[in-house]
Amino acid sequence: MGRRVNVIGVGMTKFQKPGASDEYNVMAVKAAKAALEDAKVSYPEVEQAFVGYVFGDSTCGQRAVYELGLTGIPVFNVNNNCSTGSTALMLARQAVAGGMAECVLALGFEKMEKGALGSKYTDRTNPLEWQAGLMSKVQGFNQAPPAAQMFGGAGREYRWKYGTKRETFAKVSAKARKHAANNPYALFNDVLSVEEIMASPEVFDPLTRYQCCPPTCGAAAAILCSDEFAKKHGITKPVYIAAQAMTTDYESSFKEDSMIKMVGYDMAKACAKKVYDEASLGPEDVDVVELHDCFTANEILTYEALGLCPEGGAEKFIEDGDNTYGGKFVTNPSGGLLSKGHPLGATGLAQCTELVWQLRGNSDKRQVDGAKVALQHNLGLGGACVITMYRAD
Repeated sequence: MGRRVNVIGVGMTKFQKPGASDEYNVMAVKAAKAALEDAKVSYPEVEQAFVGYVFGDSTCGQRAVYELGLTGIPVFNVNNNCSTGSTALMLARQAVAGGMAECVLALGFEKMEKGALGSKYTDRTNPLEWQAGLMSKVQGFNQAPPAAQMFGGAGREYRWKYGTKRETFAKVSAKARKHAANNPYALFNDVLSVEEIMASPEVFDPLTRYQCCPPTCGAAAAILCSDEFAKKHGITKPVYIAAQAMTTDYESSFKEDSMIKMVGYDMAKACAKKVYDEASLGPEDVDVVELHDCFTANEILTYEALGLCPEGGAEKFIEDGDNTYGGKFVTNPSGGLLSKGHPLGATGLAQCTELVWQLRGNSDKRQVDGAKVALQHNLGLGGACVITMYRAD
């Protein structure tokens, strides 16, 4: 796809609980300035900006970047639900790959409210709400937030299909907490046991409270550029995007009475294949993964959609420790959405930030030894799945 695109600067704020964060524009500027400083690039060198957020006015992107400078550049406001951050990243990559710009900014932020996954998704025009209504006949929904109903329903379907233990879902969250203990940017740094996770209030079987990502506030950013721009700035051997793809819903999402497919399994599987084909690499070549663990059930499904383990093999994959340090793939070294937090517009770019740090060898106590290939999976219902592969040669 056109020219190679490098990620020469990344930055993010510490994710925080609703009510404890700065205003969205303040968080956005902090993340963007961190990325610019990391890249050693001045803002006037940025030719375009792609700014992602879910809750806000139509030109919040301008409000955020104007504090970096009034340079007159195009500012594109992006909203693709929970995959907003990586959608902004993909558009930024396309601008550079297609020769439309030499250096661009991808920025994502969100200032959320307490209980956002319940109160924010009650409008019948919202994709989460109408998807939930469409599939309610399959699972017998209760009063849990629609997102929890859908991903919990998918987890329940998976359990029925493969006989997976409820404890297996809790182990995913315990792993996330253990990883996040080494991440100063994560919302939660305290470790929880499987027993504590299972004892937390049930949200929608098999999900308990500690198996659901919290509403979070934060921002993250990335500076992308061409090889020519990197060379002119003395940047040697940068992390680059080896492949990237987006898929949206297939007919199977709605016509096969499967909650697993409705929450994005087929989207992710097809998207992963596109990325592996473009990069001429397979899942066996991947060293570190940041995937969209909005709920523990989705992490389990995504292991299989990405080809990290066979279909139906997630429980063994987890029990063998192949999803953490010392195993085949270190998944969500940041702590993931479950522990780092999920400010919707920022999530995809926070995943990008973590993986760039990993490939540079700058992740301190959570560093994956010898990481050279990284995979990012970011999912938004309604729906869109963005998968990105990064390399450091």
